[in-house]
Amino acid sequence: MNSFRTLLQIRREVRQHATRQSLILLCLIVGLFFEAYMHNFNLVYITLFFLIAAAMAAIPLGLLNIGPLQCHFDGCGRLFAGKEGECRFRIENPASTTGWGVDFCWKENRIKLPPLPSRTSRTVAVVCLPKRRGRMKAGSCCFESLFPLATIRFVKPVEVERELVVFPEPKGVPLESFVKQSNAPYGHETDFDGLADYSGTENASRIHWPSVAKGETLVKHFEKERENETLIFDFQTCAGNDEARLSQLTLWVLECERRGKPFIIRLPGRVLESQKVGTDAILETLALY
Repeated sequence: MNSFRTLLQIRREVRQHATRQSLILLCLIVGLFFEAYMHNFNLVYITLFFLIAAAMAAIPLGLLNIGPLQCHFDGCGRLFAGKEGECRFRIENPASTTGWGVDFCWKENRIKLPPLPSRTSRTVAVVCLPKRRGRMKAGSCCFESLFPLATIRFVKPVEVERELVVFPEPKGVPLESFVKQSNAPYGHETDFDGLADYSGTENASRIHWPSVAKGETLVKHFEKERENETLIFDFQTCAGNDEARLSQLTLWVLECERRGKPFIIRLPGRVLESQKVGTDAILETLALY
């Protein structure tokens, strides 16, 4: 009785769709029926009986195969607009039987799963390509299966209650170019490595004034620079429009994080400091701007 109730509950959750094979099976059953009726062949009657029995038995078997499966969102890496990211889903099979021939579908992705043993779970990584920045709902995913006869496609939709944040696409002027174009001194110079010709772009503090007195303009060359001062990025002047500015700032934030450089972003009415707020919080602020 409990199994029957479970089957009824699963049937309400799982959708059933006819396939091309079901049409072929139907035509075969009709043809065999007329053949048996017109010629009264016992062998045809027996074959017809087994075909109908197999088609009817495939329905509860397919429902019990896919019905118990569950899906939970298991996190994701950073998602950027226009770039491929990865989201993870944990698939569980709490049933006492193995799940066969199941496909996992989410958005435009379809992943063919290996057999899912009873009372086990498996993590699946799915590629995600967000189109725009901001909040994005994970939405619904589904399980699909043609088990056991491919005459019916069983589909179990699963709603994933998770809201994701998509960061702006990182693009624009590289951080190195921004540093070179900045007129403000940046970094602490160490390991003096001699003199070099003045190219016109070096900071005045690096000019070797004794050489200027002798008629030559040389600059002090340092083998290393310990860049320990805080970079300042201004939202209004970093690019042309708001979307370009957000993409530019995202690129600089990621490069500063990779190089371990502290920075400050001046937004209209708000200032973000990397040493106080953190990179992820700053990226989320840019995403939801």
